[in-house]
Amino acid sequence: MYSRGNKPRIGIDLGGTKTEVIALSAQGETLLRKRAPTPSHSYQNIIRTVADLACEARALIGPVTHVGIGVPGAPDQDSGRMKNANTTCLIGQPLAADLASAIGCPVKLENDANCFALSEAIDGAARKHRVVFGVILGTGVGGGWVVNRELHSGIHHIAGEWGHNPVPIRTLSRNAQSDGSLDPQASDVQSVLHGRLPGAPFVDLGRACYCGLTDCIETHLCGAGLRRTHAWVYRHSCANQKNKLKDHETLSGEQIAQAAQAGDSLCQHTLDLYSRQLASALATVINMIDPDAIVLGGGVSNMESLYDRVRLALPDYVFNDRTDTLIVKAMHGDSSGVRGAAWL
Repeated sequence: MYSRGNKPRIGIDLGGTKTEVIALSAQGETLLRKRAPTPSHSYQNIIRTVADLACEARALIGPVTHVGIGVPGAPDQDSGRMKNANTTCLIGQPLAADLASAIGCPVKLENDANCFALSEAIDGAARKHRVVFGVILGTGVGGGWVVNRELHSGIHHIAGEWGHNPVPIRTLSRNAQSDGSLDPQASDVQSVLHGRLPGAPFVDLGRACYCGLTDCIETHLCGAGLRRTHAWVYRHSCANQKNKLKDHETLSGEQIAQAAQAGDSLCQHTLDLYSRQLASALATVINMIDPDAIVLGGGVSNMESLYDRVRLALPDYVFNDRTDTLIVKAMHGDSSGVRGAAWL
């Protein structure tokens, strides 16, 4: 069992809907885990909620050197005030200073996706690997980069924010013949969408992102992005079946995966399309930092069939003749973020 120091630790995960505290022994055993609703529209109530949870944990395990806190967004490198937070009441606030004052001890603030990556690199699915990239595929899309069990956050504190890179615009596969026709031995999603050939973008473009840009990776690979892609597949394949279209536009990612497993061909095509988008986006990470392992977390990562699809598609996009990068599911599930905060 991994040890990081010889004292118990406290971590808090400040999420958009829930705030969670965990107390870990020096060996990583869970001593306390508790959740409370996040009052996401009130900055002062957020401070109070986090402080109450931290104080409850301190009362159980005694004094700690600091409290680690995972947050949406990140502190500005100069002012320390919050930026890039989808819990918008945090933006511009001196969150670290206010929490330290309310809790009564120092705090270490870190992006929640970084906490996820740190947890999985220290004692999770990638614990045996040196360079780890952690990916969140949920309400949003984020990432974190860990080298030798230490976070690499970068000068702007945004290392790993691959979700706000532009979605790769390229063909779905390299299986086209020289005349533009499909290789008859290859399986390509576009071949079932009215016979379209490689060369067109992945799916519908023009997806607005809350960051102000258009077609960020997040807008295509988050949970809502998957649902929008599925609606697009049905719209182009069932143009004369409006009643069927209406039913399928409301399917969740889990329902799409279940229908695909049950044999629904267009749900299968949706997952193939999503998997190729994900593989292409992850290839940009592999081509840049060449990690030993990529760990997937968040709600979308629970689709078990995703992993084989992504592993099969990756070699089409990675700049190498083989792809040995491990693609694995998070070991600690929805506890990864709060555990990573404790390991800060």
